[in-house]
Amino acid sequence: MFVQIAFGLLGGLGLFIYGMQRMAEGLQKAAGERLRHILELFTSHPVIAVFTGMLVTIFVQSSSSTTVMIVGFVNAGLMTLQQALGTIMGANIGTTVTAQMVAFNLQDVALPAIGIGFLISFLARRRFYRYLGQSLLGFGLLFLGMSIMSQTLVPLRSYDPFVQALINMGKSPWLGVLVGALFTMIIQSSSATTGLVIVLTRQGMISLEAGLGLVLGANIGTSVTAVLASIGANVTARRAATAHVLFNVLGVLVFLPFLGPFTSLMRVTSSVPARQIANAHTIFNVTNTLLFLPFISPFAALLAQIVPGEEIILERKPKHLDWRMLGSPAALLSATKEVVRMGELTREMVQEAIQAFVNEDMELMQIVVQKEDIIDELEREISTFLARAFREGNLNAEQSRRLTRLMHVINDMERIGDHAENIVELARQKTEDGLVFSDQALAEIQEMHRHVDGIYERAINCIRTDDAKLAIQLVGEDELIDEMERKYRATHIARLNEGTCLPPSGVVYLDILSNLERVADHANNLAEAVAGIL
Repeated sequence: MFVQIAFGLLGGLGLFIYGMQRMAEGLQKAAGERLRHILELFTSHPVIAVFTGMLVTIFVQSSSSTTVMIVGFVNAGLMTLQQALGTIMGANIGTTVTAQMVAFNLQDVALPAIGIGFLISFLARRRFYRYLGQSLLGFGLLFLGMSIMSQTLVPLRSYDPFVQALINMGKSPWLGVLVGALFTMIIQSSSATTGLVIVLTRQGMISLEAGLGLVLGANIGTSVTAVLASIGANVTARRAATAHVLFNVLGVLVFLPFLGPFTSLMRVTSSVPARQIANAHTIFNVTNTLLFLPFISPFAALLAQIVPGEEIILERKPKHLDWRMLGSPAALLSATKEVVRMGELTREMVQEAIQAFVNEDMELMQIVVQKEDIIDELEREISTFLARAFREGNLNAEQSRRLTRLMHVINDMERIGDHAENIVELARQKTEDGLVFSDQALAEIQEMHRHVDGIYERAINCIRTDDAKLAIQLVGEDELIDEMERKYRATHIARLNEGTCLPPSGVVYLDILSNLERVADHANNLAEAVAGIL
């Protein structure tokens, strides 16, 4: 009997989680990238961030999915820590909608929902309707899993050891919190834990007190997902994950001393035990948010003490483009400043990529990758600005030529950013594969980068000053880098023959030289553009 119960419970729980995942996936796909854009754009104020996190989580039906996105955004520099804090609070409220939905006894609609959802997803030609069909199918599987778990647990109502264990859990809320937290950490879903608690409550197998302890524990257990997502991320992302843990743990610690009055309050909200559990889940998270929201700034300061390190804030948007100048020659000055900023950013990327390679600094590698996304965004923004300035501006022939040259310049700068990212990939390979480089090889890489960096710095100054004479002097200096590459390749072959360098490391070494040589070529292109040699 116990084997059948175990498999029935496991199978029902599996259907519940799988159905919830399919429903969430379908809703996310139907919404496309809108949810990500909403998270990115509508989190400027803490209160707005709370509502944004809540609405997004209602759509995706998973606070874990929302918090993983939040950690990713923070890691990519798209969101500050304070924005993330408000959004995480909102996500905790949004996930309670699943519990409210599960509290309805909808097992009878499970099979119809599965059948209709399958037909829609199978027959629909438009992706939007296929995704909605998938969501409906997941909805049906969710309640089918609930039904299976409910039927499976019936025999345990007369099994005295199991009943006694549940009674003891009701007497000790701390035990319920611990069990709920551990179970949620294992299955990675607070909604699934809450659903199982609702099933047990509906069967009359646990008291409201025991159910509340399990639900409070589920709120702690779900934060482990954000912690896992923050592994290898930057300091700010790790602080966001830590915030999720502290937010739920401190909230539970605040609620536990008042569990008796809270239980009495939940009995007033509904006469149905399953609904009382769902209401408790919602009220806990709403109250917790209201308690923490006024103290977001001190909370962020506390996180800085708990997770020390320098918070890196990357400015993603253009700083100098003034769209009001499009109808005048001043637009060219505005664009030039932004192009110079783009050049300085790509120069930093190459510097940091080489530093990350030499020191095997994984966090610095991540920063370079983040900056590459910024460079791509800047290229799009500057290109759009220049195109509109060309159409709408009152430019003379020389100004038009300068504008055209800037279009070529940003393309070369974007390619330099790509080479920095290539070097980071090689740095990851060196770190992850444990490749060993001789001191001489590392010194040669750093020496070559020093010369390339000097050329690129002067090329950026040419653009800043629009100094054609300086640019003409710079043109052709990349040939020195070509000669340096040939020389270092020769010394590398000598090291291979002597056995002081291993072939896998040698391949990476040559790729580094090649990328640096290409950076010098693009820097030379910048000088040619300023000199009028296109």
